[in-house]
Order: sequence, then C-alpha cells, then structure tokens
Amino acid sequence: MKANVWHGKRDVRVEEVPDPVIQQPTDAVVRVTSTGLCGSDLHLYEVLAPFMTPGDVLGHEPMGIVEETGSAVTGLAPGDRVVVPFQIACGECFMCRRGLQTQCETTQVRQQGSGAALFGYTKLYGSVPGAQAEYLRVPQAQYGPVKVGHEGPDDRYLYLSDVLPTAWQAVEYAGIPPGGSVAVLGLGPIGKMACRVALHRGAGQVIGIDLVPERLERAAARGVQVLDLNHLDDVVGAVRDATAGRGPDSVIEAVGMEAHGGVVASLLQSMVGFLPGNLAERAAAKAGIDRLAALYPAIDMVRRGGTISLSGVYGGMADPMPMLKLFDRQIELRMGQANVRRWVPEILPLLGDDDPLGVDDFAAEHRPLSEAPDAYERFQRKETGKVVLIP
Repeated sequence: MKANVWHGKRDVRVEEVPDPVIQQPTDAVVRVTSTGLCGSDLHLYEVLAPFMTPGDVLGHEPMGIVEETGSAVTGLAPGDRVVVPFQIACGECFMCRRGLQTQCETTQVRQQGSGAALFGYTKLYGSVPGAQAEYLRVPQAQYGPVKVGHEGPDDRYLYLSDVLPTAWQAVEYAGIPPGGSVAVLGLGPIGKMACRVALHRGAGQVIGIDLVPERLERAAARGVQVLDLNHLDDVVGAVRDATAGRGPDSVIEAVGMEAHGGVVASLLQSMVGFLPGNLAERAAAKAGIDRLAALYPAIDMVRRGGTISLSGVYGGMADPMPMLKLFDRQIELRMGQANVRRWVPEILPLLGDDDPLGVDDFAAEHRPLSEAPDAYERFQRKETGKVVLIP
C-alpha cells in the first residue's frame, strides 16, 4: 500500500509499505478514506526528529471503512464506517473507566515513561504505524473506533479523531464561566475550533490571537474578536484593555513547543537535531526545551485566579517556568492530550445538518495522499490551514 513515511527532519515521502494485517484478536484493519494533517505532525517533521526512525508511517487522524476484524472484536463488522481516535485505549482499565483514555494502562508505553500509545507518533508513544496511508491496523478495535452513519461527507465526522475532542477538552479545561471571557492564543486548526466551541458553549467574549491574516479573517467571520500580532507591540496589554483591565477569565494556549519568538529555544532544538541518533534522543529526553513564547504571555494576560488550558503540545524536560508569578496570581493550569472517547458523546449530536461548529467547511484543502510532502511543507510555512489527505 501507499503511505506517508518519515525519513528525516523535513523529509517525508509517499512510498510503498507492507499492507497491515490482523496481529491480535482485538485488531481491525480499516481502509482509510480521509486522513488529516495535524499541527502535531509538524513536531515530528521538525522538533521531535530524535525520537523518530526512518520508515515510520505518519498520521493520526483517520476515518474509513472496516475491512477485517479480529476474533475478539464484536462491535464492528466489515463495511462499517468509522472514525479512529488518535490514541489507542482499551476502554476497561482504571484510567479508561475514569475518562482518561490518553493514560490507558493497557497501552501505556511504560519503557518510555509515556501514556497511551498513539498512531504515527514516535517511539515515545509506541512507534505504531500511522494513518496517512491507504490502510490502517487498529489495535483495541473492540473499543476505539467510533461508528458513524454512511450519510454525509467524511469531513462531517473526520475531526472526531482529534480536532474536535482536543478543542472541546481545551474549552472544558479552561473553565470559562457562563458569559465569561477567554483568549485563544494561536488560530491554527485547534485554536480556531476552540474559539467555535467556546462560543457554542456560552462564552460571552472570545478573543483570538494570531499573526496569519487568513486565520484571523476566518475567526472574525465566526464572531471572534481578533488581535493581529503583526500590529501589536504589547499583546498582553491589548488583551487586558479588552477585558476591563484585569485580563480574561481563561486562556487557551493552542500553539505549543514551536511558538514564534523563542529564539534561544529554537537554536537549542536545532542543535539537538545535529547530534547522532542515540545521543540526540538522550539529549532531548533529559534536557529538551520548548519555545515558551506563547505560554509566557498566557500567564501574564490571564486574570488573577484564572485558568490556563494548554492544548498545544509540549515535549521539554527542562522548561523554565515562572513559579512565583503562577503562585502569587493563583493561576490554575490544566493540560494534556485529549481523551477522545470521553468527549465523543457530547460532540457527536452536534454533527448534524445544522453544523453549528462549521465542520463541513473546516478544511482549507483536500489533497491526494501522493501530495503529502508538499502539504507538510506548506502547512509548516503557514501557507495553508487544515489539510485533509485522500488516499
């Protein structure tokens, strides 16, 4: 089959790889009909290269048609149309029963000290072959895949794999009071959807912050108050001015480890990439540092006693945090990978024809899988928004 394969920093290629097969009774094989390109994939394209192995198949946002199931999979049958969550969870362990599927005790990657295994996401999360491919082996298929109807375009349901639950959890963790205010840092796919979810769930004021004109325009068209970083000397001051001088009740940080402006951290990340494989991996695991140029303003702009919700991915082990400021201002931090199946029951009813979250036109581009390398390059340069690849 064809798949998008990692070969090195900024080097992905679509090539032939072996077809997936059933390996365990709880497996299924899915023929992928759509698969998303995620901002998290760009971390593999650039910063997290030390944890990658040439030949790794990328991608973690698929939907498709079930082709085959293992003997222990009773809830699915060939021909079912499914969305596959990006994490692999059993549904029965201590963590899954508490809605913490990203901490699943059955699939935790204990040798790396990590949580649940993820599709297409480095040896830190199990090196499971990913979903930017024609076919996908789905472990724990007795629980993970979400059956959806055969009516409607893929885009109606595709974002249940990651974007929708990640944005939903970001808003949930932000704890926005009814009619309250929230600032969203970064209007990429997750930040943009988080703005829509916050408005849908009753936020009185949603402020979206970015520097890409197209992102700002699309957010403003949905009723978001936007701030353009290109025209601001003091973004924290501008947000406070817009929120009675005290700052918003909540901030959603949807940027993560590769924020613009982190010059020193960016240099350190690049230097790690020049080390030999095993040495680079050890250096990143023990002394990895993120670009915190989005997190620091989030801490400064949220009101005292407010909440910061982190949905942008971080991977550093030596990140400097302003603990005095966090403590003095009584700021609550919540974070983590989205627990997809935890939020599906709340989101699925919103995917009808009225489309309140705008999923039908959420993608900026639909491209054939064969064009994945170019899509990665353009997405990394912020020349396009959400890309859906069609195998």
